[in-house]
Amino acid sequence: MFGIYLKRELGRRKKAALVIALGLALGIALVITVDSVSAGMQQAQDKVLKSLYGLGTDMTVTKARTAPGSGSSQGPSFRFDAKSSSTSTQSSDRVMTQGGQALKSSLVAQVAAQKGVAGAVGALSLNVTKVDGSFTQGKAQSSGGDTGGGPGAGGGSGQPQVQGGGADFNVNSYSVAGVDVTDQDLGPLAAMKITSGRTFTAAQTDAKVAVVSKSYAKEKKYKVGSTFKISGTKYTVIGIATPDSSESTTDVYLPLKQAQTLGDAKNKVTTIYVKATDSQQIAVVKKTIQSNISGTTVTTSSDLASTVSGSLSTASDLAAGVGKWLSVAVLAAAFLVAALLTSSAVSRRVREFGTLKALGWPSRKVTRQVVGESLVNGLIGGALGIALGLVAAYTVTAINPKLTAQLGGTGGGPGGGMGGGPGRQSASNTMEIALSAPVSPTTIALAVGLAVAGGLIAGAMGGWRASRMRPADALRSVS
Repeated sequence: MFGIYLKRELGRRKKAALVIALGLALGIALVITVDSVSAGMQQAQDKVLKSLYGLGTDMTVTKARTAPGSGSSQGPSFRFDAKSSSTSTQSSDRVMTQGGQALKSSLVAQVAAQKGVAGAVGALSLNVTKVDGSFTQGKAQSSGGDTGGGPGAGGGSGQPQVQGGGADFNVNSYSVAGVDVTDQDLGPLAAMKITSGRTFTAAQTDAKVAVVSKSYAKEKKYKVGSTFKISGTKYTVIGIATPDSSESTTDVYLPLKQAQTLGDAKNKVTTIYVKATDSQQIAVVKKTIQSNISGTTVTTSSDLASTVSGSLSTASDLAAGVGKWLSVAVLAAAFLVAALLTSSAVSRRVREFGTLKALGWPSRKVTRQVVGESLVNGLIGGALGIALGLVAAYTVTAINPKLTAQLGGTGGGPGGGMGGGPGRQSASNTMEIALSAPVSPTTIALAVGLAVAGGLIAGAMGGWRASRMRPADALRSVS
């Protein structure tokens, strides 16, 4: 009886039911859209952080670089030999550690021994500035000549002047990371995927081999088997790597011992990559390391996330702030409108409910009828809202808008220390991320819950109004 009457009454009031369902649908669709876009932005930010830290890395340990003393120069300097030939091609490499102050390699084992640390590896960040070109020797010529005055006319001769000559040099700057080849699950190479050739083996701790990023290999036209020199040492490319996300901030990867030799930093590292035993205890592990190993700076992914700016950060703030509050406001308005429309519909059914009560229907049965109708309206609105939300999320993913993420420096940490060096720092610290809007089962479940809640709220208000009607009201409404 309840189901038959419910179906008949909903069929008689299709327009009113559709209006209530659409109101709830718009609110639910907005919630789904905002939630999915927020999830996409979180994924985009995770990609940025993974490109800096590496997969599985929870924090890094560095040490801030001390200020240079008075009279000391931290800038690169180059010296070239003077040669007698008119044209002389020369080349010089300047290798400098970058990022924070160099740490003793023994600190890696000390960090790994701290409570809550699952593993730790060291890495050395270098910047190589290569200057090559040639000098051209000028020629001395006299600027004076015969004045045509004959003997005794005082023919003059000017000072000789050097004409021609000069210098033509190219400057190429790129970043190098020294990798602990015995443990590549942490550190700079962890976020890279070998797309050509192979990675280092555990036996190549001091081998003259290199893995280069895909972008740098394309720029220099390197392929597996190509060779290049750094400060006179020849290295063979054994692999070309592509970042799992975003772009690589390092051009060349070398075994750690080779990088230490190039940078004159024997038994030194600039960054220690750390993985915690429990991701929920990262803050505790950070505090433990800082208290037990003085002078170090521990940077977690959440610390680094606070330095991300650009359109990604702006859009994320809008979605988390304005977007969520807007969806809450629209959803509350949709619930209120549904409740008011249901209450208004009950007011127009005075004769019907009054007659039912006169025939013996108790108030609870009338209330159940109104709540049942509202619940069906809510479920219809939920289905429409889920459909609209999925369409909106799919549209965002199909458009695939690009957002930029600018990474601020974090002392000597990966955000600043693993950049591309002079002339490339700004470019390497700005990344372009494609935004998607994934819809999770949790979001769908939330939408169903909101639909049921909306129907119950509207039904409760309408049912309360219907329960207060008396059979006499139906008689007074008869014209």
